[in-house]
Amino acid sequence: MIRPILTELFLFVMPFALYVAFLWAIKADVLHPDSWPVSRIAGLTIVALILMAASFFYFAEYSGAPVGSTYLPAHIENGKFVPGTQK
Repeated sequence: MIRPILTELFLFVMPFALYVAFLWAIKADVLHPDSWPVSRIAGLTIVALILMAASFFYFAEYSGAPVGSTYLPAHIENGKFVPGTQK
């Protein structure tokens, strides 16, 4: 469960981190309020939310079990543990 949460957190923070890297590259003061106007923060937030929504769609559509498969739960067979599988 931690991987999806960290993935979404990374995708949300990425536009802001890239903007900070851009500010450092042009030698601007990163912590100065003039470097962070409200319109820029709003734009970065919108980009971050779009990235998160796109990743939600990607993971929902292109990960997981194939369509029509049946989950066989983990069980004990002949005294040995058999992990869950998709059939």
